[in-house]
Amino acid sequence: MVFSSVIVCCLHFLLQLQNASTWSIYVCKLPNQRIEGYHIQPTYDIFHCIANRISEAYVDLERFKMPIKRLVGRTAVVSFALASVLLVLLLVGCAGESTTSSSSEQEQTQQTVVDEPIRIGAMKGPTAIGLADMIKQDGPEYSFDIVTAADELVPKLASGDLDIALIPANLAATLYNKNGGIEVIDVNTMGVLYAVTGDEELASCDDVQVADLIGRTIYMTGKGTVPEYTLKHLLSEAGVGEGDVNIEFRSEPSEVAALISADPSSVGILPQPFATSATIQNDSLHSVMDLTEQWDAMADGSEAAVEAQSEAGSGGVDDADSDAGRLVTGVTVVRSEFLENNPELVELFLNAHAESVSSVNDDPTAYADLLVELGIIGNATVAETAIPLCNVVCLTGDDMKDVLAGYLGVLMAYSPESVGGALPEDDFYYIETR
Repeated sequence: MVFSSVIVCCLHFLLQLQNASTWSIYVCKLPNQRIEGYHIQPTYDIFHCIANRISEAYVDLERFKMPIKRLVGRTAVVSFALASVLLVLLLVGCAGESTTSSSSEQEQTQQTVVDEPIRIGAMKGPTAIGLADMIKQDGPEYSFDIVTAADELVPKLASGDLDIALIPANLAATLYNKNGGIEVIDVNTMGVLYAVTGDEELASCDDVQVADLIGRTIYMTGKGTVPEYTLKHLLSEAGVGEGDVNIEFRSEPSEVAALISADPSSVGILPQPFATSATIQNDSLHSVMDLTEQWDAMADGSEAAVEAQSEAGSGGVDDADSDAGRLVTGVTVVRSEFLENNPELVELFLNAHAESVSSVNDDPTAYADLLVELGIIGNATVAETAIPLCNVVCLTGDDMKDVLAGYLGVLMAYSPESVGGALPEDDFYYIETR
């Protein structure tokens, strides 16, 4: 009966451990000494395995218990030692089976990612900066297609040759309204527009406001597009009438830079990295105002915005549009079919994108040369200086929806065609608890 008791004790010991989060199995070696053994997870499969092994072992012990009794006697010490050895062998065998199963599952998951890389498309410029660390890692999970213009990404997205694309915010809304089949998963870039001038007096001001543009000629690109609507919204919110400034459009940022260099009293509205490039190439030019900061101040009804509009001699901004969201340049979209079939891969991308954005923002110097190599920015010195000014982010969930929906609403008010004729419905925004 000694060996029957031993088996019962083993089973009782296992049941006591069943609720533990992790087992630490110890084997008696000498009095007052314990050697840590194996750590295994208390899963149903492990207990099932142990029960089977105990049943088999019990039958074998009952068959040979009499010869063993004669050999070792009935001492409690020997019985306990045999029980301990038996228990360790059982657990080691089951742990090995569990580990093999777990490893097999991990290998299967990794194999899925490797065999089917997420195909990502982006444009050269600020919207692709946040991908730099992901590209640098050169992992098998992703493939990248960096192009010159958004027009090159649209057909690839429509045909299914791309799974995810980083595109202008208003283009995403337009594609959604035209054909559907896409969802926004993050905002990747806030505003990138800056006011640049050669006016030393204006450049010496600590806090240039939109109202300070009154009476000046403003050169910019983007007639009939987002840059124009952005400037008009800011002028309107600051109480600056269209007749208070002279806006002239040019086709290329280089033309704007040349014009403000020739006329220091004028102001150029330039996107990054062109704004930084202009100031580096010509040290008489200065970046004096971040239009993203102005947008935020006005949307918040901040004291700075109130004072700016008050000085302009028009109504106050106490009622500044709190639904204007924030100034957004680029978003990341995913094909709805890909999202439906591979939600875990989309989450994988979002986590990696957030980490990549953080890495690039934390150390622009480390990524400047890579951005040049990838063709995202043309000059390493410009890249290093421009990265912190490009407002590269990875906003997801409700934060993404709040800033983007308000921004699209502003564009809709100026030009419905700029967002595809209507504001997107809720299914345009991928909201997932992460």
